[in-house]
Formats: sequence, structure tokens, C-alpha cells
Amino acid sequence: MSASLISLYFWIVFNVLFIPFASTEDENQFIYHNFNVEPRLYRQGEASIRNNGLLQLTSSDRKLVKGNAFYPFLIKFNTSSSRSLSFSTTSVFAIVGGVFDGSGMAFVISPSTDFSEAVAGSYLGIFNISNNGLATNHILAIELDTVQTPEFKETDGNHVGIDVNSIISRVSAPAAYFSDIDGKFKRLFLKSGNPIQIWIDYDGAEKLLNVTLAPITIPRPKRPLLSASLDLSQILLNSMRVGFSASTGILASDHYILGWSFNKGGRAESLNISRLPSIPVRSPPAAKAILEPRLIIIVSILPVIVVLITILAVVYFVKRKKYGEIYEDWEREYGPQRFLYKNLYKATKGFKDEEVIGNGGFGKVYRGVLSSNEQIAVKKFSHDSKQGMKEFVAEVVSMGRLRHRNLVKLRGYCRRKGEFLLVYDYMPNGSLDKILHRRTKLSLNWFQRFRIIRGVASGLLYLHEDWEQVVLHRDIKPANVLLDNDLNGKLGDFGLARLYDHGSTLQTTKLVGTFGYIAPELVRNGKASTSTDVYAFGVFMLEVACGRRPIEQEGLTEAVNLVDWVTGCWKRVAILESSDPRLEGLYAEEQMELVLKLGLFCSHPNPAARPSMRQVMQYLDGEVTLPDIPPEGVVTGLFSENNEASEIEILFTGNSYTSAHTRSTIDSVLVVGR
Repeated sequence: MSASLISLYFWIVFNVLFIPFASTEDENQFIYHNFNVEPRLYRQGEASIRNNGLLQLTSSDRKLVKGNAFYPFLIKFNTSSSRSLSFSTTSVFAIVGGVFDGSGMAFVISPSTDFSEAVAGSYLGIFNISNNGLATNHILAIELDTVQTPEFKETDGNHVGIDVNSIISRVSAPAAYFSDIDGKFKRLFLKSGNPIQIWIDYDGAEKLLNVTLAPITIPRPKRPLLSASLDLSQILLNSMRVGFSASTGILASDHYILGWSFNKGGRAESLNISRLPSIPVRSPPAAKAILEPRLIIIVSILPVIVVLITILAVVYFVKRKKYGEIYEDWEREYGPQRFLYKNLYKATKGFKDEEVIGNGGFGKVYRGVLSSNEQIAVKKFSHDSKQGMKEFVAEVVSMGRLRHRNLVKLRGYCRRKGEFLLVYDYMPNGSLDKILHRRTKLSLNWFQRFRIIRGVASGLLYLHEDWEQVVLHRDIKPANVLLDNDLNGKLGDFGLARLYDHGSTLQTTKLVGTFGYIAPELVRNGKASTSTDVYAFGVFMLEVACGRRPIEQEGLTEAVNLVDWVTGCWKRVAILESSDPRLEGLYAEEQMELVLKLGLFCSHPNPAARPSMRQVMQYLDGEVTLPDIPPEGVVTGLFSENNEASEIEILFTGNSYTSAHTRSTIDSVLVVGR
């Protein structure tokens, strides 16, 4: 029998007989300070164990190869219970680059140790082009990648990624750690040859996977580098293998594992760094031997490289001309408020979807971190081409001068061809709308709600009366009220706002706003005013107090109007019944009653019956007593009957129109005065 057939025979015996029987020992916790101990790892490909116990997955002497090593026993995962899926592992690795280097390595949880069909190079010896992305893989991998592969949506050649059934990472970040001393983001160079420790922890109850990196010279950082919400019960099987995989491409590196600890169900035991094997030092002659043949390859492909660089340069300059920032002489006066596009691109990690914190009719809002570690929100949208560019920017800059504690600060803007980017202060607790209606973990008591209502009212008073110009917001709603660290409400999103001088009138017939918050007269004539802002604020007050949206569907056909519903409760002398049931009656009754009644007065269909924002503040602060009558009003209107117009008195109740004489409902009315 030939030597190759004998080797094949023993391989089959080991995989078919030995490993399945050994796996019944259910070894779910282990630690290796070197790998020359029992139980020996199951290895494939280039993986080997050196004399000092160092696990070497690949060598820089070999190109386009792969190597993997797995714990020889199955790890039991009970996928029917999320809590039982928790695991923790830590290892110390090193990637030593040769004269040229490439590819990377990964920690892998897989249902099988058979990676014979996997591809080396960018696939890290785990996947291939045909199975990449298939849900049937049931593979979780944490990659330590030292090559940027654009086709896999990688933006960095030195990154860490969380991969689920695909080499395209769910989330990724440049290799780094957050210092516990100063909180700064400190980069790590994966292929430096220096030992680096990695911690991977999955909380089954929270369904949260954390990945943390650090040099072996410092303790484990408190803040992880990556966090991802994952339901592993949809990914893993009941029995899985754990181990490592690495590969080399046209360029190669040495991939080492110095030590490894794993625990299924608890925190992995800490590695004793002093007991780990050392990394061999590469000798200069070996490096020279590697260099010479590779230089021949480089020289042979040099013409191709020159052509590619030329093509890339042409593409770069064409894109720069097409998408570059636009500057004009008249913008110089606004210079300090203008951000460089490249700085915003870097702050938002290239406007990645993972950084999106909001979506609106104008575009997306991204979270960003400037080089100064300041957090910002970047709103990216296409501008209205019908409005003059200069006037738009001048208006944005004017709003940038607004200074009030209850307004989200507009820090500046950036302009490119066909799009605008507005930069605001970042609000960590998001929008009020999410807390009121989307059942988040964060809830608001009545004291916090009243403080938010008063804060927004104070901001509107500043916009309407106390600033150098009148500012109409035109889109007041909980979605545009953001909450800071202390849950203070700040009115934001001035995308629809307009400015005009005190004593003049805004001339516009364009109807804008959000359904449910638009005043009746705005529908008729399209003219916004401070009174239409007051109307929207009135609906906003009711929404915060009642926890209901302005229009809610009940059944298949019936829609309930919030203003009408609260008005009905007031008429039944039971206005407190309209308060948010989630408050469980824990509120100051006089304060709740004030907010509900004031909300009805502000949302009165007759603009002349609405208070100004200064009066609203006086009511909220208790300086003036609110009238204790339902918000009804009599106005003069033109009523059309049999094509003849008659002037009659019309009674407004909630949002309906009724004849003051016959008490019959009127379908159409044109208001001409009080």
C-alpha cells in the first residue's frame, strides 16, 4: 500500500471514528498557555505547532495557502434558549509580515472542520465564491484582516469585522482600542508582529456580541471596539466547532496563536501572559531569499500597475470635478460655518448605513465624530433647486446664529453639487417621538414631559418674538424635538423654517408641514404665520400629555382626531381621562389639566382665538390663569347654499364648523373675520 493511501486511511479513521466519539466528552471550557498539551488541536492545511508550543496557522514562505486549527471536541449550544448561547473566549495572536505581506486570520465557530472547499486569500480559508453569504453555512467569524478588498465593502486594510455566513462583515472597525485612562481611540497595527489580545463575548440574554482588542501590555479595556446585536439561535446549531483559520494570498504573512481560553456559559479564564510561548525572529538571510523572487514578480507586473494607476488617477480627477465641493466668492463671508466634505465623510465613516440615526423626507441623518472627539449629527439631503442657492445658504447661516438652550444648535453646512449637508449638535437620547410611540426602554415621567413642553415653548417664543427676525419653524412635532443627556427637549430640524422681519408678513402659498399638525387656515390659503406654529405646538402638547398621535386609526374605517377627542373629554368634565395611561395617574392634576386645556386653545381652528407664545409661557408659568371654558368661538363666515353666498355666524368646536343659529354642520366655510 502506498504512503499516500496509508495517510488517507488514517485521516478517515481520525475524522469518522475518533473525533465523533471524543466529542461526547462535552468539553465546554478550556485554556491553552501553549499547544503542546492535551487535548491536541485538530489541524488542517498549513497549521502546525512549533517546539515551544506556538500554534502557527500560515507561513510567509508560502503563498495562496490556508491553515486552520480547531478544538477537537464539539461545543454544545442549546439553540432553543437564547440565554444558553452565551460564550466567552480570549486569545493572544500575532501577525508577522515578511518583506511583503497580506491576508489575515479569524476566530471561527462552525458546524464542521471541513474547509477543503474554502479559498485562501481574501476568503481567509473559510468561504468560497459559491457559498459566500449562504444561510446554510451556520458560521460566525471574527476576522482580523490586513488587506483591503473593495469588492467585500472593506474601507480599511487593517480592520476587525464580525462576519455571519459571509466574508462581508456585518459591522467592522479599524483595529484599535479605547483607552481607559483618557478614553481616546488608539490604533493597533495588526501585522506589526507584536502580540495582541482579543476578547470575544456573547450575551445570550441581551443577544449582544462584543469584540475588544488591546496590546498584551495593558489590562482589558472597559469599552469594546465592536458591538453587534445578533440572535445566534438563528445562526448556530446545537453542536459546533471552535477554532481559528488564516490564509495567505499573492502576498503572505506568518499567523500565530500564542494562547487561547474558552468558556461556554461564563467568562473565559484569563491568560497568564508570562506563560505564553515567544514568537520566532525572522533572520535577514531568509528575508532576502523571499525578496528576490518577489522582486521578479513585481518587475514583471510593473507595466500593468502603471496602467492601473493612470486609470485610477483619471477616474479620481473626473469624480473630483463632478462631485467636488462648490465654492463661490460670495460664500467667503460665511467661511467659519462651512465644513470640509472630507472631514464630514471621515466623521461619519463614509456615510455608512450603520451610522444612520434618522430618516426624513429630505434624506438621512448620520451620527459622526470629529477629529476633536466632538459628536455631531449630519443631515444630508438634496436642496430645492427652485430656491436661489445664495438665499438658501444665507438663510442657513442666519439660523446658525440662533442661540437658545432649547434649540438644537446648527453648527454649519457643507455644499456639493446637487446636495447639502447640515451639521448639528448630536442629541444622544434621540427624538421624543421614539420614546412616546415606539415602546423604547427609556420612558418619561410627567415632570420630564412638562419640562420638555415648557422648554419647546420657550424656544418658540425666542423664534417668534425675541430674536432679531421672526422665525417660523413650520414643522413642530415630537419627531423634531430631540433630547439631550439630561432629557431636556430641544427643537430641531429647521429644514422647512422661514425668516422674515418683525412687522412684515411672510409671503408664501406653498403648503408644507406634517399631516395632523397643519392649521386649518394654512390648508385654505397656504400662508404660514406664528399662529400656525402655535396650532402645531397645541397638537404637540396634547400628544405629549396623552401619548397618542394626532390622528389614530380605530378599526378599519374610523380615524380619531386627538383634538376632538380631548375636547369631548373636557365637555364631559373628564378631561383628565385623556392623559397617557402609561403615567398611571402619577402627575400633578392641576398641571396636567392646564396642559390639556392650553393645548386645545393653541389648536383652536380659529387663529384669532389662539394665544401667542408669550401668553403660552405665562400660562405654563402660572402668571396668568387659563379660562375654564371649552375652546369654542364664534366667527363670521361666508356660507354657500344653492350657489348663493350668505354671511352667517359660524361656531367652531374642536375642528368642526357649525351654524351658530341652526347648530347644523357646515361642510365648507371661508373665514373672513371674528
